[in-house]
Order: sequence, then C-alpha cells, then structure tokens
Amino acid sequence: MDGNSATGTAVSWEELVTAALLGTDRRPLAGGGPGRRAAPLALLDAAAVETVRRRAGLRPARAAKRPDQAAEDARPPLPAAAARRLAMLLADRPGAGGGRRGAAPDLMELLPQWLAAANAHGFAAPPQLLPTLLDAARGRTDLRPAALAFAGPRALWLARLNPDWRFALRTAQAGAAALPDLDDETAGDELRRRWQEGLFAERVALLAELRSRSSSAARELLAATWATERAEDRLMFLDSLRASLSADDEPFLEQALGDRSRNVRSTAAELLSALPGSALAARMAVRAGACVAVDHTGAGPAIAVEAPLECDTRMERDGVVAKPPSGRGERSWWLGQLVEAAPLGTWTQRLGGRTPREIVALPVADDWQGELHAAWCRAAVRQRDPEWAHALLGAPSAPEAGGPGAVSLAERAKLLGELDTEERALWVAGFIATHGLSEAFQLLGVCAVPWAAPLGRAVVDALDIAREAGSYPWSFSGVMGLAERCLDPVEASRLDGLPATRDEREDAAPGAGGYWAEAFQRLVTTLRLRAAMADELGALPAAGSPGPR
Repeated sequence: MDGNSATGTAVSWEELVTAALLGTDRRPLAGGGPGRRAAPLALLDAAAVETVRRRAGLRPARAAKRPDQAAEDARPPLPAAAARRLAMLLADRPGAGGGRRGAAPDLMELLPQWLAAANAHGFAAPPQLLPTLLDAARGRTDLRPAALAFAGPRALWLARLNPDWRFALRTAQAGAAALPDLDDETAGDELRRRWQEGLFAERVALLAELRSRSSSAARELLAATWATERAEDRLMFLDSLRASLSADDEPFLEQALGDRSRNVRSTAAELLSALPGSALAARMAVRAGACVAVDHTGAGPAIAVEAPLECDTRMERDGVVAKPPSGRGERSWWLGQLVEAAPLGTWTQRLGGRTPREIVALPVADDWQGELHAAWCRAAVRQRDPEWAHALLGAPSAPEAGGPGAVSLAERAKLLGELDTEERALWVAGFIATHGLSEAFQLLGVCAVPWAAPLGRAVVDALDIAREAGSYPWSFSGVMGLAERCLDPVEASRLDGLPATRDEREDAAPGAGGYWAEAFQRLVTTLRLRAAMADELGALPAAGSPGPR
C-alpha cells in the first residue's frame, strides 16, 4: 500500500503530526480522504509508511548523482577498547535508551572528558559511531567543538547528507579556513578578500585566528573597514583584541574612545585600563587618586574617600558611564568606575608606600569600604594582578560574607582565577575545611581538573561530615556530581569504605543513609571508570587542565 494512498496526495510528516495532535475532525488530511470513521486509520497508515521512509535515511526523491567519496582521515584509528568505551558513553545519552540509575555512573557527563583525551592523543573516530556522535553533539552544544574535532572530515561529509547535522557545516564555516602564509606576497590580498566577503561569524573567526598569529596584521585588517562596520559588529570585533592585548593596540583603542556607540566606547576604555601604561590609565589614576587618601587625624591611619562631585565630558569619553543603575547613588557609581580603571600600582605610591595586603587591611571611613574594595576586586581581575588578588581574598577561614576585602563569593571566584592552580586549590581546600560545601560550588568551578590532592581530600571529608551530621543529601548532589568528574581517579582506593551504609541519626532526613551510600558508590565507580578510560586511550590526562564551567 502506498503510504499516502488513503488521502490521494503526498502528506508531509509535519502535517501528519498536526493532524494527530488536533484530530482528523479538526484537521483532515490534505486531499479529503475517507469518511470520519476511517480517517484516523488512514492517518495511522500514512504515518507508519512515512516513518519507514524517514528511517531509511533518504527522502523520497528522484535518483540523484552519487555523493563524492568522503575524505580520508589520516589519523591513527582508535584502540578497540576505547572504541567500545565510546559506544557505551554514547548509548547513555538522553533518548538513547540509557540513563542514570542508582549507583551507576552518569556516562554522558564523562563524554566531554573522553573526547578531550581522545583529541589530545590524535585518534580518528570510528566511522560506524559517527552518526551517533553527531546526534549527541546536535543535542549538546557544549560538546560540538570537541566532537567535531574528533569526528574529522567525515563528519562534514555526513552533514551534507542529513539536515539534522547542518550545525557541523555552520561550525566549519565559522572556523576560518587555514590562514595563508603571512610571509607570502599575496597573503594580504587573500586576507582582505575573506574579510570583506565573509559572513559575520567567519569574519570573527578570521580575526581571532589572525590575532593569534600576528596582532598587528589583525589590527590593521580591522582598522581598514572600521568606519563602515555596524555598531554591534564593531563591538564584537573590538572584543577580539582582548587576546594578546598590548601597548601596540593603544592608538587604535584611543581612537575608539570617540566612537558614536556607547558600548564600543566602554569596551575600548576597559581594554585601555587593562594596560597600566596607557594614557587612559594615567588619566584615571589622577582622577581616582584625588578621591582616595590616607587620613592620619584619628587614632590610627584610615582611608578617607571623597567621591567625585560630577561626571564631566572628559570622564565620559574615557568610558565612565554617567547614569547609575537603579538604586545606586551617582557619586559612588562614578567612584567605582574610576578606581576600577586606575592602575593598581597607583595605590602603593598614593597610600604611603604600603603593600596591597596592608592597604586592604586599613579601615575605610564613612562606610566606603564595600564600594572601594569591590572596585579594587574588579581592577585586580582586569589587570591580572595576583598580589592584589591574594590581598583581597584574605584567609580562606574568613567569614563567608567577606575577608579583609569584604568581597562576595562571586568576586572571590574571579579573584581565584588570578592565582596559579596550586594556590587556588589550597585556598579552596581551606575554605571548605572551615565553611563546608554549602557555599563552595562556585569556587570549585574555577579549580583545575583533576583536583589537587588537598582539595580532593577536603571535598570528600566535607561530604562525609555532611553525611554524619544527617544533612539533607540532595542538597549536595551538585558537588557530588563535580567530584565524580573532577577528583583524581587515583583517589578511588582511598574511598573504598565510604559506600557502606551506616546507621542513621534520629534527626536525619528520611532515606538519607541509603542515598549517601549510593552516592559514594557511584563516586567510587565513576573514578575507576575514568581511570579505565584513560588507560584505554594510552595515558592518564595531564593535570592542570581547566575546571568545568
């Protein structure tokens, strides 16, 4: 029977779905068809045949020329054990019949780590797993860069044959083709052609790639068309200068301070303030220094603050936004922007030769401490200053509301990013040892993976303490998930005793003991699985890779 013979005309899958949802009384099949009683059966017949056609992988169409053969992938094949592991990971994706159950590891959450390791080893993807891999990448945009890199040229060949995988083609188009040899005489013409003819995503990718090879060539390419670009495009292009930012960029950025777009001006000012030797940074140092000084009239030295009385046109040109957000006072808003943009080296000279730690420890008069320290935090992150970051973080044992710098946890997480990986892990381990895990999730997210041994032990000990205290177990599920992905797999043997079920406290949450035992069993199983994955690929992953975001 022809799939659409009941209706006498071809019916698309979308029309069949619409008729099924609304009913054949309200949405008869195209072409009329049978009577009221037979219409539902005709709908089901048509849907059944159309399903077979869709599963066959080709839409009904006239015979066409056979596609060209896929390009060869010259990379070495994946080891057999690793290929079997990949098939297992992909089978656990949502909708593939798998899923997380009890103490079983969440395999789909391990797929990003597996892909990163496989790409680091330079293996080629097994051809038979490419469709499933592309389906997984289609459903999770965070997987796409690593999945497409692993899939190689055959993924693009398949994407041209299946509209569901078009994202692979768009991603490939956004990534600029290999740059020409910059020493070649024709390279400039080729770059200008791509820059002028490319789509926006292609131009952004081209600028970023060129910036990584030659900062000056990228800047010159951007300057050539700057005046004719749209404001929103100028903003995106300008943001690409963050990579490899240097004093050579200052003339271009100074020119951008006069841009007609406020967002472009603000971004240019932010980039200039990240260059402590820039003219804008010097102007901001003078303005901020006039607002902050040491007061010796009291019992001891203190910081006195006199916020700006106005925001003049020169300040606005240098990126100061005149109108504050709702609920903020004008003067405190202007002060924060000036201090944030001033070079941090200004304050040692301005405040009596004190070190950052000594400056942060000084009392601040008239309730200006929160505003002043928050601005210093933003400046430390913008200027990538680890000494100031250390001073503002304070000791990890300080109250959660803030250490010497009175900074929030969100600000602390940013400051931690300016420390080296070992210092970061030790600070977060100390924070967890003092405060537990309830406030630590955001801080753990900036720590390198696999976690250093002191941090891993602090997390596991805090989880065990939470279990012994009868804490509500589901409130720690996020940290437990992080531990599964971030603990060093060598820690698995040290955790063997944790999965055992223990006697529950009378005041414990109902069922908490069983949940904790199951969660710790899943943790141990996942760590052993990660170790096996690394062995199958040939080596353990390198320490110090960025943590999950």
